[in-house]
Amino acid sequence: MLTIVAKLQAAEGKADELKAILTGMVAQVKANEAGAVPVYSLHESSTEPGLFLFYEQYRDAEALAAHGKTEHMAAMNASLKGMLGGRPVIERYIQVAGVS
Repeated sequence: MLTIVAKLQAAEGKADELKAILTGMVAQVKANEAGAVPVYSLHESSTEPGLFLFYEQYRDAEALAAHGKTEHMAAMNASLKGMLGGRPVIERYIQVAGVS
């Protein structure tokens, strides 16, 4: 299982718009990538307004690669223009242990 943690900070005044874009991405992953992406969860910081975090788990490297090539990923990336207050921070992890 591969895990991705991605943090995206909204540009000033764009938090609601960014939240809508990111929430739409969750719906697209649920509709189109079920099974290959068992966890795709969006969170908003309780202390930093407009800071969003994706917690994503992929079945394997192939599922992660396929996710990056989807039409909905391309559409989301295009929609992010002018929405972010900086570069996204994306970290990759390999699961060591867990409870399901």
